[in-house]
Amino acid sequence: MRAPSSVIKQQFLKKWIMGLQVFGSAKQNMSILERKKAIRLSADIALASTRDGRTCWSRALIANASKEDDSKVLVQHLLAPESERLKKASTGLVMDNKRVRCKKILKRSCCIKRVRKGAPQVVLAKSIAKRMVMRRTQVLKSLVPGGEFMDDISLIEETLDYIVSLRAQVDVMRNLAKATEVVNVKGTRDILSIVTYNDILPYEVLLKQLAVRFICAYFGQGGEMILHH
Repeated sequence: MRAPSSVIKQQFLKKWIMGLQVFGSAKQNMSILERKKAIRLSADIALASTRDGRTCWSRALIANASKEDDSKVLVQHLLAPESERLKKASTGLVMDNKRVRCKKILKRSCCIKRVRKGAPQVVLAKSIAKRMVMRRTQVLKSLVPGGEFMDDISLIEETLDYIVSLRAQVDVMRNLAKATEVVNVKGTRDILSIVTYNDILPYEVLLKQLAVRFICAYFGQGGEMILHH
């Protein structure tokens, strides 16, 4: 069961500020690219921490962040004392999903062979429709962390969960950006005071893409008509 949106926002804000402070204390004078990376990385890990390793997408975010040495320190700091447990869970997720991918490839090749054996027009039409859905689903999987390893049912659940979490994240970041405008007037230059609306834009774009691709993947042309209206 998910926590209320207000609780998710509080948890995310607490962890995100901790992450920004870690970067700020480690390096006082950061370039623009370093600042953007710090904001993005700390936001991703903070968001993943709100799910406490209960979702595939959150474990995938942690696994991706743990690949770089600089990021490992932040992961340990924000997720301690649960960091080792979550990292092990993330590693296990990758290994399990590799086996799932192999089974899917084998199943797909068998289906293609059956269709090529002179199938009737009705069967062929169903096969084409199924491939269209698969293409749309693949696009959706590319947007959800760890999505390439998920089955169709898991993808629906994980996408909806990820969208709700992203929505809470964007709301918090907007509020902090508003506060930043006030702080900047006073001339403060720590990392907390330089979060801008430009830092929020990638998450807003991702949120919109997820919503669009989810509707198109599972509602087809009907979903596209809904979006246009």
